[in-house]
Amino acid sequence: MYSTNRGTVGGFFLAGRSMVWWPIGASLFASNIGSGHFVGLAGTGAAAGIAIGGFEWNALVMVVILGWLFVPIYIKAGVVTMPEYLKKRFGGKRIQVYLSILSLFLYIFTKISADIFSGAIFIQVAMKLNIYLAIIILLAITALYTITGGLAAVIYTDTLQTLIMLVGSIILAVFAFKEVGGYEELMDKYMKAIPSAVSDGNMTFPEQCYSPRPDAFQIFRDPITGDLPWPGLIFGLSILALWYWCTDQVIVQRCLSGKNMSHVKAGCIFCGYMKLLPMFLMVMPGMISRVLYTDEVACVVPDVCRKACGTPVGCTNVAYPTMVVKLMPDGLRGLMLSVMLASLMSSLTSIFNSASTLFTMDIYTKIRAEAKERELMIVGRVFIFVLIGISIAWVPVVQSAQNGQLFDYIQSITSYLGPPIAAVFFLAIFCKRVNEQGAFWGLLIGLLIGLSRMITEFAYGTGSCAQPSDCPDIICKVHYLYFAIILFVISVIIILSVSFLTKPIDDVHLYRLCWTLRNNTEQRLDLDAGETLKEEPTYQEEEEAVLEAEVGCCKKACNWFCGLDQGGPQLSKEEEEALQQKLMDTTEDPFWRRVVNTNAIILLAVAVFCHGFFA
Repeated sequence: MYSTNRGTVGGFFLAGRSMVWWPIGASLFASNIGSGHFVGLAGTGAAAGIAIGGFEWNALVMVVILGWLFVPIYIKAGVVTMPEYLKKRFGGKRIQVYLSILSLFLYIFTKISADIFSGAIFIQVAMKLNIYLAIIILLAITALYTITGGLAAVIYTDTLQTLIMLVGSIILAVFAFKEVGGYEELMDKYMKAIPSAVSDGNMTFPEQCYSPRPDAFQIFRDPITGDLPWPGLIFGLSILALWYWCTDQVIVQRCLSGKNMSHVKAGCIFCGYMKLLPMFLMVMPGMISRVLYTDEVACVVPDVCRKACGTPVGCTNVAYPTMVVKLMPDGLRGLMLSVMLASLMSSLTSIFNSASTLFTMDIYTKIRAEAKERELMIVGRVFIFVLIGISIAWVPVVQSAQNGQLFDYIQSITSYLGPPIAAVFFLAIFCKRVNEQGAFWGLLIGLLIGLSRMITEFAYGTGSCAQPSDCPDIICKVHYLYFAIILFVISVIIILSVSFLTKPIDDVHLYRLCWTLRNNTEQRLDLDAGETLKEEPTYQEEEEAVLEAEVGCCKKACNWFCGLDQGGPQLSKEEEEALQQKLMDTTEDPFWRRVVNTNAIILLAVAVFCHGFFA
């Protein structure tokens, strides 16, 4: 807090592109892996075996696509945020506002709710607190963090947390494998991990509800009967990963901070290698937890489950925290719990900050164009409390969804809302004929189709093994990964159809914004350039007015503590232009280009080998 300037946007981005490869890679990994991963991956591993690890290994391919295809375009376009890229590419305001609103929905329904819930599970298991009391304590601390914390040093914080997270989870994995007797023993014992209570007096539960799946140690499963069918895992998951890894603000911003393209690519490769680890550090320990604590983790009788973890639909979500509490010695247990909560809080503060920025700058300013700087800062902070309220209200849905498997819940919501965004970004970069009308209608119709599936599923409930949901087969029997493929294809068809029926965007507006024109050096004429010029001065004048205002000592201290002071060096026009040129430079040293390209090929070969070995 002391050394960073949290008061201005300029202060936050003043470093330009100065990050080297290892903090970029570590920060990509830490931004992706929160406490939701520890709880969700281990829980789904305990319930269904190793196939969920394929979700992590898919990222080995996606980080290469991110570093080699998407980031060069974003850098050449000179953008800092993803809505900003779409505004430059298509013009108009409605796509920018739409993407901001949809991002808020996705933050609430997946990231915030799941993170709050997983953090609360840890506190509940470790300290025996009621889950809602745990959530309130967690959010009180996080709210303090969000209002006072500076995010300028977030990448180095992530790097430190990655180190602690990996050390802690490696120690736990070693303890777990030692306790179970190694991988061979795990394969044998997991298939026999059946809970002792399989009847509640009135009815005996069917065998598939409590027995481990026969394909538990295979990644690629039957395309019809599998819980994660292999075509969905290869194609459907790639669409979700394209949305997450190549178009999500949190991920892309790490790459945009790189010193040069070679550092960005090396950071992506470093992250890719670290993404090999969750299978062995989270999924398999979750399976070991089922072996060691079968009655708790694999319970099926609602009353037994309610006693074990507070929810009747299943207790696989407590697989990882139970092992932390029961298997680790005292000091290491404390370290693991603090790692979980620190990773949770850092991801929550980043999400709260991004969400309040999206709402305040992209939505509120459209409602009240004459809003003053102070009003916007207050609105941003009030919106965080609204966000927290909605997230808490959504927690019971998270708790009961997808038979209590948190990671399945996150992925299913993503596959209802993410594919249209993936389609728009993919076509925006690789098809210059796509225009604003096509992108907008593709996004809107894709959203309506995705929401209809999501609302239907939650209205009927996802059901449990013993009491399946009444949801119509044509809606809910289509696996969410297959649904992602269908929704992506429909979105692409709508975007292309509407674009070809309407007027194309002239090339002069597209230089360095799409793949075929990426190396063009001519001056680009921005769409809506006139509007941008009209909008900006208000903020600049207001900032200067705030700077010149006399402020008392107490207020100065309070403003500094809350990050409201607007101090910081101002750049001259020449310095701004030089910085802008540096921000848009994608040249690479030929030697380092060969090094990163070779490493990318090795990483892709490792990804193919891992999938093949566990197929």
